[in-house]
Amino acid sequence: MPTPRRMKLIAYLKTGPSAGHSGGWRHPSAALDDIFEPSRYEHIARVLEAACFDAGFFADTFGLGDTFGGSYDTYLRLGGQTSYLDPMAVLPLMARVTNHLGLGATLSTTFNTPYWIARTLASLDHLSKGRICWNVVTSATEMEARNFGFDALPSKSERYDRADEVLEACCTLWDGWQPDPFVLDREKGIFIDPTKVARADYVGRYVSTRGPLTIPRSPQGRPVFLQAGASDRGREFAARWAEAIFTESYSKADAQAFYADIKSRMAAYGRPPEHCAVLPLMSVVLGETESIAREKAAYLDTLVSDELQLAITSQLVGVDLSRGIESEAAVVDELSRGNHGIEGERAHVAQVAKAAGVSFAAAAKRPYEMIVGTPDLVADHMEDWFLGGGADGFILMPTVFPIMFEEFGRLVVPILQRRGLFRTSYQGATLRDNLRSP
Repeated sequence: MPTPRRMKLIAYLKTGPSAGHSGGWRHPSAALDDIFEPSRYEHIARVLEAACFDAGFFADTFGLGDTFGGSYDTYLRLGGQTSYLDPMAVLPLMARVTNHLGLGATLSTTFNTPYWIARTLASLDHLSKGRICWNVVTSATEMEARNFGFDALPSKSERYDRADEVLEACCTLWDGWQPDPFVLDREKGIFIDPTKVARADYVGRYVSTRGPLTIPRSPQGRPVFLQAGASDRGREFAARWAEAIFTESYSKADAQAFYADIKSRMAAYGRPPEHCAVLPLMSVVLGETESIAREKAAYLDTLVSDELQLAITSQLVGVDLSRGIESEAAVVDELSRGNHGIEGERAHVAQVAKAAGVSFAAAAKRPYEMIVGTPDLVADHMEDWFLGGGADGFILMPTVFPIMFEEFGRLVVPILQRRGLFRTSYQGATLRDNLRSP
């Protein structure tokens, strides 16, 4: 009899005050004075591992958001989602206090070279004993491009073509070391068998690398690939490479359609559908009763700034919404003139507008949707999407950090475990083992 399928859970993290809900940092329970303290990141790692999460990954944008009004003033003044530490410096801290939790960072294929990416991630995979995840992004803002010395951001098609090459080159570098190359023969004076190390000699249109890496083969061989791409080209990239993909779906029907599309594309690349976990984004507000939960959510919404929310949406869709742009059609028109943005974000705002019966501009001021209710109600929602063909699990984005994760682990996870929907202990030795385990 086959092992029952189990949910996957990954936490969405930031090295800053907010990650998703733009007013969450203003809540009296939000931790603010420890952003530069190792204890902040060690604590959340322990919380997530105690709750048996597959992983926690750090979302990242490589600069201060300045699309809204052509300035980063709003992001700084009102506490926008920003990385105040490089997540790559935080992962080793989290690895030291955990044994099973996967750990991920965001790295851009547009701005980084394959050799640097491969070398850095292989090092972390060694130190964590096989728990590293790479959130693969192609980047989507002119601000980031200029920070890395580009005159302009390449087109979407070019960014994805380059991304394919970067991953091909990285995999060639990682595969250049065979398992067990160490001889360590003191008597004969032989440290490594050089026949087990090969050059990459990768030459593509956009990137090239000679190799070999100085880093031997890591426990996973290569990190787990996490990706979020909603455009047709992004979905094709995910079907080829992603082992976990996060998506924003406003409704169960939207989630089911995305899920079916991704899974159907994988066969063309010789990949079984279970090798990519589709994980919708989710935030929760928990209460002892539904009315208490609704009161908590209503209070959180009073902390949201329309100005900051518009700035966040502007940054994501790639269009300055301070200029009175009211419709999705106007956004598309702006993008047709050479602007860049994340297509999935624009589609998500359009979904919200349609479902709520409001304009695109009004939907752009709304924070991410939250699942509000008792722990049982939240578990019901997750079970419905999971068993209904809309999800393999979820990416959990905090409202108030770290309390939302603490409450979720204490109140919701046990319900999922009692229902047989979620693991009670880790079965695999690596992150990939745990993600692929039923």
